[in-house]
Amino acid sequence: MITPLHHRGPDDCGFYLEERIGLAHARLSIIDLTTGKQPIHNEDQTIWVVFNGEIFNFIELRKQLEHDGHHFYTHTDTEVLVHLYEQYGAAFVHHLNGQFSIALWDKKNQTLLLIRDRTGIVPLFYCKDQNRLLFASEIKALLPVRNLAPSMNIQALDQIFTFWAPLSPETVFDDVFEIPPGQMLIASKTGFKLQQYWDWSFPEDNHYIEGSEENLADQLHDLLIDATRIRLRSDVPVGAYLSGGLDSSVLVSLIHHYGNVALRTFSLGFDDKELDESSYQSELIQHLHTRHSQVQCQNSDIANNFEKAVWHTETPILRSAPIPMMLLSDLVKKQQYKVVLTGEGADEVLGGYDLFKEGKIRQFWARQPDSHLRPLLLKRLYPYLNISKTQSLSYISNFFGEQLEKSHLPWFSHIPRWSTTARTKTFFSDALQSRLSDHAINRMEAGLPANIGQWHSFNQSQYIEAKSLMSGYLLCSQGDRMLMANSIEGRFPFLDHRVIEFANRLQPSLKMKVLNEKYLLKKAMAKYLPASILKRYKQPYRAPNIPAFIGQHAPDYIHELLSHKSLTENGYFNPSKVARLLAKIEKGRAIGNADNMALVGILSTQMWHHLFIKS
Repeated sequence: MITPLHHRGPDDCGFYLEERIGLAHARLSIIDLTTGKQPIHNEDQTIWVVFNGEIFNFIELRKQLEHDGHHFYTHTDTEVLVHLYEQYGAAFVHHLNGQFSIALWDKKNQTLLLIRDRTGIVPLFYCKDQNRLLFASEIKALLPVRNLAPSMNIQALDQIFTFWAPLSPETVFDDVFEIPPGQMLIASKTGFKLQQYWDWSFPEDNHYIEGSEENLADQLHDLLIDATRIRLRSDVPVGAYLSGGLDSSVLVSLIHHYGNVALRTFSLGFDDKELDESSYQSELIQHLHTRHSQVQCQNSDIANNFEKAVWHTETPILRSAPIPMMLLSDLVKKQQYKVVLTGEGADEVLGGYDLFKEGKIRQFWARQPDSHLRPLLLKRLYPYLNISKTQSLSYISNFFGEQLEKSHLPWFSHIPRWSTTARTKTFFSDALQSRLSDHAINRMEAGLPANIGQWHSFNQSQYIEAKSLMSGYLLCSQGDRMLMANSIEGRFPFLDHRVIEFANRLQPSLKMKVLNEKYLLKKAMAKYLPASILKRYKQPYRAPNIPAFIGQHAPDYIHELLSHKSLTENGYFNPSKVARLLAKIEKGRAIGNADNMALVGILSTQMWHHLFIKS
């Protein structure tokens, strides 16, 4: 089981075996390079643990535990876990500031704990197999020892073609589940249960944190400094991703001013100027005098690395965007770094997405649905799309005006995105459509907190974004999997739970003031950054989709995977409709998001089947 996870931990391997439990660990050595080999145990070897990730406050926790009489035999953060468990039982998880998947075996009580970090940075999967409970950091470690051949969970496929990712705890593999973010699985002789220990929560009845903008900006500033400082703890060099956007610029600036480390940065560049942010990256590199490396991504790079990316994501994807991130982590590895800090999470935590702006404008528009002026506010959000004046009103009305009558729903802000994505499901085969038993949105609604209706609509949008796209796609397919493909650990200061809990108690207007996104973050960091970075339009990270796969240099696997024979045998998609999409693309008429997502989604599903089912 541990062999397929060598890429996650190429530095060492360790095992613990007894009659009822087997633990194995592939190690990426970052803290305590000499004595930190896992599994780790307590003094009398009755508690054993393997864990993937980092406990950033382990120094403070260790001091307290030693004061309380616990004895350590290593200097690793892992050993803190067994002694914390001795002290607090399962409640020890509340003391952790980190990103982790933990497997802890309590020999005396014959109890296993499987625990995943609060926001879902580190993956953890499990399945029941007759009388066994199997668990691993990636699904590919479970497949060789299961008694059943792997098969597609079509309900999860329906969710991917709606939300970009399955809804936790579902995976695209039948009868394989993930431990949801902020939850633990407790297993014993009598069975097992999932238990939530943390979740995103927002004030009800407008009971927000009080204070002046200046005071709250100072508090956010101090929290971010400490969140960044403790994520620089490492016995190997630490670098940072620099996209040229606000979030990574804030992060790199904090490292520069407070990190007390050599500033080493890495970035992506694209040949397509509409996707490239190199000019903004260069400005900050010169501003902070960072030592920098960049990888230039071409269309052929995406096509040539597509199979490897799907192998690591273990799931269909609707965008090619993960692949350049895998090339970037390869650059980090070649520069002999193992750890990078990134700005992921800032948009979800502090209100940065255009989707949140759309939600505000659509709420405003919904109060006067016949207005011709209110929807024109939406044109201001996407200057890079170059929508002409003649297109404006009809495009906006058709795209953003959908289901205005549902402004009371918690996911109202997400309707345009989900509707666009769901158009890709027109390519599903009739046989697959007939087997779908539950609509994806019904499944999503069933998992929402009972009190979500008492939250501000902006906070509702934040919650849904954090629990769907962020944890299911951004931190997984585009995050952990593309980092760990090259044995690189990513760390995310904006996802420090203290930052999240502080931000969740802020007035929504402090996160987005009118349509000025991440308002308080900009206020807190204004003294560090050039005005051009603070005031630039937010440009979402995008990568080439259709152009990477179709044309003169199309890869050979396109013709094989999208052939009538292959599509018919696998049974997920309608071969005739796929053929019409390809013909449309070849004529240069496929330009919309739905066409791009359809091609990548169909192709990645076929590749997933080839890798995990057929092979």
